[in-house]
Amino acid sequence: MMISPETYYEMKLKGKSQEEIMKKIRSLKIQIGQLKRSIENADDIVCEVFPGRLTRLKCNRDYLERAIQAYEEAGGEYVRSKAEQKDHDFNEALDSMSQLMFTIGGFFCGQETRTFTISDDQVLVDVEKTMISMDKGEEYGPYRKEEFISGIKALHIGEWKRTYNDLLVMDGTQWELDIYYNNGRRPTKISGSNAYPYNFEDLKEFLEVEMEDEEYEQNQD
Repeated sequence: MMISPETYYEMKLKGKSQEEIMKKIRSLKIQIGQLKRSIENADDIVCEVFPGRLTRLKCNRDYLERAIQAYEEAGGEYVRSKAEQKDHDFNEALDSMSQLMFTIGGFFCGQETRTFTISDDQVLVDVEKTMISMDKGEEYGPYRKEEFISGIKALHIGEWKRTYNDLLVMDGTQWELDIYYNNGRRPTKISGSNAYPYNFEDLKEFLEVEMEDEEYEQNQD
């Protein structure tokens, strides 16, 4: 059973010195990295446990945030790693996002493209599905601008690699994520073929993409 960040603080951090808290921070970062690699490696054979790896990763991220807060409360000055700074800068840039496009599909299941265009404080959504020749045209989605950007930030896409490929699988599922900005920033383009970042299913759920990849979902357990 996972505990809340405040319970973690009470049990693991309260009354500890800066050095002791920093040791916890390093340990949590190692655990998060191991869980990411395990989820993304489709060849890993993992015994099913509860809670699943993605749940544990998310909880450890919450514990890490609380531990950093505790470290600073104890008088320390936390310095982000290069990877953390990259993710932080990416999330800051999302405030200038103008459009997000997500495409997923394959030869046998067709292709779905969802385009999210930010217009003032609303988000226009366009959905195209090639297998059933569907194009709903633009309509207002279930998000406002602020909650849409917050939802994308919560995915920590700044931690993702730019390409994910499993060269041993032919055909299968291909996907692409493109993010455009209104301030001249170069577009972010991330793609994959039969391989995925650790929280890929969270992205699909947030964007309301229903196309499933059974191999990916099994590997999150």
